[in-house]
Amino acid sequence: MRYDVVVLGGGIVGVSTALHLQAAGQRVALIDRREPGEETSHGNAGIIERDGYVPLTLPNKITEILKYMSNRQVAMHYHPTFMPKMASWLWRMWRLSNPAGIDIYAQGVAPLRANAILEHEYLARDAGVMDEFRYTGWINLYHSAKSFAGTEAALRYADMFGIDFEVLGMDGLEDLEPHVDFSHKDKGILWKGCVSVPSPKRITKAYAALFAERGGDVRIGEALSLKREGDDWTVSCTDGSVSAPKVVVALGPWSMDLLKPMGYRLPLATKRGYHQHFASLDGAVLNRPIVDEDIGFLMTPTDLGIRLTSGIEFAPRDARKTPTQIYRAADWARHLYPLGAPVEDEPWMGARPCFPDSLPVIDQSDRDVGLYFNFGHGHMGFGTGPVTGRLMADMVLGKTPSISPSPFSAKRF
Repeated sequence: MRYDVVVLGGGIVGVSTALHLQAAGQRVALIDRREPGEETSHGNAGIIERDGYVPLTLPNKITEILKYMSNRQVAMHYHPTFMPKMASWLWRMWRLSNPAGIDIYAQGVAPLRANAILEHEYLARDAGVMDEFRYTGWINLYHSAKSFAGTEAALRYADMFGIDFEVLGMDGLEDLEPHVDFSHKDKGILWKGCVSVPSPKRITKAYAALFAERGGDVRIGEALSLKREGDDWTVSCTDGSVSAPKVVVALGPWSMDLLKPMGYRLPLATKRGYHQHFASLDGAVLNRPIVDEDIGFLMTPTDLGIRLTSGIEFAPRDARKTPTQIYRAADWARHLYPLGAPVEDEPWMGARPCFPDSLPVIDQSDRDVGLYFNFGHGHMGFGTGPVTGRLMADMVLGKTPSISPSPFSAKRF
């Protein structure tokens, strides 16, 4: 069957792109090897940040580097044999781990953050899932004056971009989360504009269902079968092939599996991450997501219990699970909150698609006519999927986008 556009990838980014193209009158096929929302969009924390203007950076101090080299941190774990393959990528990231690099990220991500919640609401209303959105903000927690001092840049950008927040001590934190065991040394930032959902997978599936209800085709197929045939791009699906003059690659951590054999050399890496759900003991309740910034884990309330997420793991994307971080995170989390037994037999693992500057690529190929890129969203895929989906749709349709695509150009590499 022939369409106007084929979108490859059934995560939040691909689904949102397909919806925006469809709303503009395009006949769209959404193709993935699994049902929508079953991969990276399933396992994240479900956060739509209004804050978040400082990217992850690499430390410059030898004491910090040695701490991570010990490979015993919750925030970062690595497979030693894999690190030589990451050397070039980490070098690029380290070169941007300075005020100038942080500012490039902040200015680039600002319009995405500013529009992220509105774009989610635009889709969520029609998908019938607005009642899943929690306008409670989230807490970034620090256990010492030294670690809180590291928020200077984040708070400066918050002031610059007009982000609503409140700095809290132990009493203020306890008022918000009475079942969390804060200490007198703790400080927290309540980012008031943050919105969260109990199940990012369910939201993604609801958006995909909306796409199908409006006449869009959701198909199971193999993105790696993509090939050029005349003026069209063709993809093999379980029920036959589909074609279109335009194709959007929104395959997240699998994007370069398709593009590298085609000659593209974009520096996409994957940061693996884990989550596991836990029961709450003694009737305890968590009201909003909390990030322990010192240790490197997040707790958020979900339908299945408290979802505990780990930091970064540098390892081959498809290697076996090594959930050391999540076990360590659970030990630390129990000092804060009365976690009970895990709900699942073992942790879930996924992979975040990341570029060294922490910004996605949203662009059109300058070599292959009708080929578009929308991937590499890193730690903000769920939050910014709908807004980057609209940006991508505008580019495919040749419209002048309301957000400048220049920070997300593939040519920056």
